[in-house]
Amino acid sequence: MVLPIANKNAQAANDAITTLLAPIKHWVKTLTFDNGREFSWHNKLAKTLSCCTYFAKPYHSWECGLNENHNGALRQFFPKQMVLDKVNEKEVFKATDLMNNRPRKCLGYKTPFEVFAELTGKDYFLN
Repeated sequence: MVLPIANKNAQAANDAITTLLAPIKHWVKTLTFDNGREFSWHNKLAKTLSCCTYFAKPYHSWECGLNENHNGALRQFFPKQMVLDKVNEKEVFKATDLMNNRPRKCLGYKTPFEVFAELTGKDYFLN
């Protein structure tokens, strides 16, 4: 799940994460962040979503393995040198839709959408 934000401040990050996760907060148990200032409202987020929040140690990117993996996958659509200010929501949603409909070996060649629907009984992401 990805939502573009206007700037990298705590309120914008908190609002985006809340928007994305509030509808499925029943399944959100933990969130792990890197040490950016945009996550300084983690306590408010934890309270809103009724979950625990954790921070990776500095320079320990393996503690956020899934985040790093998905960041790499997003870079297929938005290369590192690309100016992200020009990316619109439609482009972001198209990229995440393609990512979430891509079969994964670690999921028995099912897509993330399929696994989420099976585990939760919800087709929240399916139109």
